[in-house]
Amino acid sequence: MLLGVWLLMANSITVGGVLLGGAFGLILPKFTEPFWPDRPRVRFGGALLQYCLVVLFDIVVANFEVAWLILFRRNRDLRSRWLVIPITLSTPEAITVLAATISLTPGTVSSDISADRKSLLVHALDVADAAAEIARIKTRYEARLHRIFA
Repeated sequence: MLLGVWLLMANSITVGGVLLGGAFGLILPKFTEPFWPDRPRVRFGGALLQYCLVVLFDIVVANFEVAWLILFRRNRDLRSRWLVIPITLSTPEAITVLAATISLTPGTVSSDISADRKSLLVHALDVADAAAEIARIKTRYEARLHRIFA
C-alpha cells in the first residue's frame, strides 16, 4: 500500500520511483512495528479477496436498488428503520471495517457504536424485515471479517 501511495504522490511511474517506494514499503513497517504492539492480525489472501468482491457486488446492486426506490417509490411508502446490530467482532479495526462497509453500501449508514462495542446502530432506507436485514449483515460481512481479523 505504501508503494501505491508513493507512486500516486510522485504522479508518475518510473523505475526509481518503484524501487524507492518498494524500499519504503518494506522498511517502514518493520521500523514502526515496535510502536504498534496491539495491532491486529490480518489474513491477506482468499478471505480478504472474497470479502472485497462481496462488498463490491453489494455496492453495485445497492446502487440500482436505491435508484429504483428514489425513482419509483413514494417517500411515504419507504420503510426506513433504525437497526441495532449485535456484533461479536473484538478489535477496533474490524469494527471500523464493518461500519465503513455498511456506510459504503448505498441505502444504509452506520450511525453509532455502543460504549461496550457490542452493537452497531445502522439506519436503513428501506427494510421489509429488520431481523432478516440484521442476519444478512452478520452473515455477509461480520462472519467474513471474523476470518480476516482472526
